[in-house]
Amino acid sequence: MAETKREIERKYAADDNGLPDLTGVAGVAAVLDQGVAELDATYYDTPDLRLAAASVTLRRRTGGSDAGWHLKLPVSPGVRDEIRAPLSDTLPPALAALVRSRVRDGEPVPVVRLRSARDVRHLVDASGALLAEVSLDTVRAERLSGGSGTAQWTEIEVELADGGDPAFLDQVDKRLRKAGVRPASSPSKLARALEETDPAPRDAGSGKGGGRKKKSSDGDLTAGEYVLAYLREQRDAIVALDPAVRQELPDAVHRMRVATRRTRSAFRSYAKVLDRAVTDPVGAELKWLAGELGVDRDREVLTAHLTAALDDLPATLVAGPVHDRLHGWARERHGGSRRHLIAVLDSRRYLTLLDTLDALLADPPLRRAAAAKPRKVAAKAVRKDVRKLSVLVEEALWLPPGQDRDVALHEARKRAKRTRYAAEAAEPALGAPARKLVKAVKSVQKVLGEHQDSVMARTTLGELAAVAHAAGESAFTYGVLYGREEHRAAVSEAALPGRWEKVRRTTAV
Repeated sequence: MAETKREIERKYAADDNGLPDLTGVAGVAAVLDQGVAELDATYYDTPDLRLAAASVTLRRRTGGSDAGWHLKLPVSPGVRDEIRAPLSDTLPPALAALVRSRVRDGEPVPVVRLRSARDVRHLVDASGALLAEVSLDTVRAERLSGGSGTAQWTEIEVELADGGDPAFLDQVDKRLRKAGVRPASSPSKLARALEETDPAPRDAGSGKGGGRKKKSSDGDLTAGEYVLAYLREQRDAIVALDPAVRQELPDAVHRMRVATRRTRSAFRSYAKVLDRAVTDPVGAELKWLAGELGVDRDREVLTAHLTAALDDLPATLVAGPVHDRLHGWARERHGGSRRHLIAVLDSRRYLTLLDTLDALLADPPLRRAAAAKPRKVAAKAVRKDVRKLSVLVEEALWLPPGQDRDVALHEARKRAKRTRYAAEAAEPALGAPARKLVKAVKSVQKVLGEHQDSVMARTTLGELAAVAHAAGESAFTYGVLYGREEHRAAVSEAALPGRWEKVRRTTAV
C-alpha cells in the first residue's frame, strides 16, 4: 500500500571540505552521526522525459531505511509530496495510476541510475527531537537510455523533519552560506544527472513552456501565441491535477474542473483566433469531463450548505431524524461515484482527450486574427462576452418569479462565469480594465450562484421531505429550510440589479 510524505528540503553544492560544522545553528543542541548508507536508485520516465519536464520523479531504490518505489510530485519550490510503495520488481499499480496523465499509453523505462554514498547527520534539539537530516552525498550517475554518459558529483542535502518548522531551514542556510556553501544549480539529483549525461543538450528556449507574461506588449506576442500560451496553462493544470484528484486532495476536483471550463471558454471566446470546427469537438469532451468531475463536488457543496443551515435552526424547529437523513443522502453515492471517477480517469476516452489537447496545441487551427495584436483581439472578445451576458441578465430580470426565471438566471450564471474567464485570460494584455471587470463580474456570478444553489437546495429538500413523509416522519423541518431557501433566492435576486450596474459602470476594456 502506498503512503504519502511531505518532503521539504534544500540542496547545496559541496566541495572538498565536506560538511561544515552545524553545531552553531540556532536551536541545535547536537549533531549526531548516523553513518554512511549506500543507495542504489533507478529512475524511470518516458523516452521523451515527460516526467522530468514536469519535475516529477519516479524511482526504485534499494539501500537506506526507505527502500522501495518512490514517486515525487512537486508542490512548491523545495517542497514535494513523496508517495512510497514497497519494493517490487515492477511498478506498483498505485504509482502507475498517479503518472498516467503524463505517461498515457507509454511504459516508463529506466533512464538513469544513481548510486550514492550518503553520509548522514541528524540535527536534534535539547530534548533529542529531530529537527532536520543533513547528508553529504557522493553521487555517481549513469545514463541508461537516451544516451550513455556518466557523471559524478558531491552535494549537501538538508531535509526538514516531519512536522518541523520550515523557518529552521533558513537557520541552517545561514550557517552553510557563512561557511561558503552555495545552493545547488539543479533542483534534484535526477535533473543534474540528465543534464550532465545528455548527449545533445537542449536549447534553453525549447520545450512546451509558453507561459504568458504578466504585462505583455503587443509587439512581444501575436494573438495566436497569447491564446495558445493560456491554453497550455489550462492543459498543464488538468494533467498536473490528475494525481491530486486520485488522492482526494482538498479542492483538487474543483480546480481541475475549473481548468476544463477555462479551456472551453477560451475556445469559444477566441473563436476568431482558433477555428471552432476543430475546437468544438474538443470542447464537447471537456464538458463531459467537467460533468464527471462535478458529480461528487456539487453534492459536497450542497451537503455543506444544508448541514450549516440545519445547524443554524433552533432545536425547537428540528423534528425527526433530519441530520441522519441528510448525512445518509450525502453518503449514499459517494463510494460509487468515487469509483466511477477513477474509472473515468483511467478510461480510453479521457486519455484520448489529453492526447487531443496536446495535438491541438502542437498544431493549432489558427485563423486570420491569430496574427493580430493580443490587446486588440482580447478586448474585442471580452466586449462580445459582456454584451451576451447583458442580454441574459436583462431578460432574466424582466421575467416574473418562478421556474422560467430560475432557468434564465442559471443561464446568466453560466455566461457570467464564461465572461469572467475571458476577462481573466485577457488580464496580461489589458491590465487594470480587465482586472476591474473580473471583480465586477465575479460579484454578479456570486449572487447568481447563490440563487442557483438555493434552487438546487429546494429540489433536494423536497425529495428528502417526500422520503421522510413516506417513512412516517415529520416533514416540518424540511419545510422550514425550504422557506429559508426561498428567502435566500429572493435576497440574491434583489441584489442582482445593483451588482449588474457595477459591471455596466466598469471601465471599458
